[in-house]
Amino acid sequence: MQTPYSTLHIVLVEPEIPPNTGSIARLCGATDTVLDLIHPLGFATDNKHLKRAGLDYWPHVQINHWENLDTFLQAQDENKLYFLTTKSKNIYTSAQFNPGDKFIFGKETKGLPEDILSLYSDRCLTIPMHNPNIRSLNLAMAAGIVLYEALRQISR
Repeated sequence: MQTPYSTLHIVLVEPEIPPNTGSIARLCGATDTVLDLIHPLGFATDNKHLKRAGLDYWPHVQINHWENLDTFLQAQDENKLYFLTTKSKNIYTSAQFNPGDKFIFGKETKGLPEDILSLYSDRCLTIPMHNPNIRSLNLAMAAGIVLYEALRQISR
């Protein structure tokens, strides 16, 4: 069943930690959000930790696999892309989200490539963190924060 939210996408660029991807897949299933996985992945998709984190919800998640980030980007409308990073001053709540938007998250250990952040600097968003001792949030938590803000805005 299509919902107004079903055109939202969470995009994971070369994810490395299976439980994060599994948790995000579960989030996508619960919200009818598409999950895009940009290869290479840091794990096999049959990984037991990945399956455990997604529980028995995998059949209810629409997943697109992309060969690499360039292939994914070439197929997109860049006005629908948002890049999440700690290296931006633009707070995610300042953006106006719409159906069809895609929220792109980098790999857990490195984030998104610097050249991509530079190229799309006007499309970069951050989740504020007030404690300077904390470098970043867990990937699954960050995806949930941004996705539910988009759902809130769209459902108004």
